[in-house]
Amino acid sequence: MTSYAGRGRTALLLAGVLGSVHAAFSLYWGVGGEWLVETLGRRLVEAFAGWEWLLVPIGLVKLVAAWLPLGAARAGWPLRPLSRGVCWLGAAVLLLWGGLNTVVGNLVLAGVIVPDGGYDRPGMVGHAFLWDPLFLAWGLALAVGLAQSRASRARVAASAG
Repeated sequence: MTSYAGRGRTALLLAGVLGSVHAAFSLYWGVGGEWLVETLGRRLVEAFAGWEWLLVPIGLVKLVAAWLPLGAARAGWPLRPLSRGVCWLGAAVLLLWGGLNTVVGNLVLAGVIVPDGGYDRPGMVGHAFLWDPLFLAWGLALAVGLAQSRASRARVAASAG
């Protein structure tokens, strides 16, 4: 019998840690922290001015999303098609969002893409080299963990009986 520990646990644990880093910064900024806030970009900071508290529930959602897959794997994937489907959807969103924004940010910094009106360099550097690659790594770890933890119906049935 294969437990969750042997099938994707390390990757799901890594996904939890990476998601927790993202969540921790959202929570930190939500309660008034300012370290690395310039890496978000002037436009985003201005859009949240006076509404920073909204980052607290966003951070809490990220925290739940970070650890839910490992918890579900430990519990044997309750409601298996639904729980794994939601996790795969999350992995896809993280991979697409993080991957696309990492590539675009790096193309802007390299001068391949030139935005009308210029761009905020500290914000672009933050997204190209920190926040979006972190989303990408989180999504990749989650996808690897999900792929490794996949069990055939026969194996699931055998372990239940």
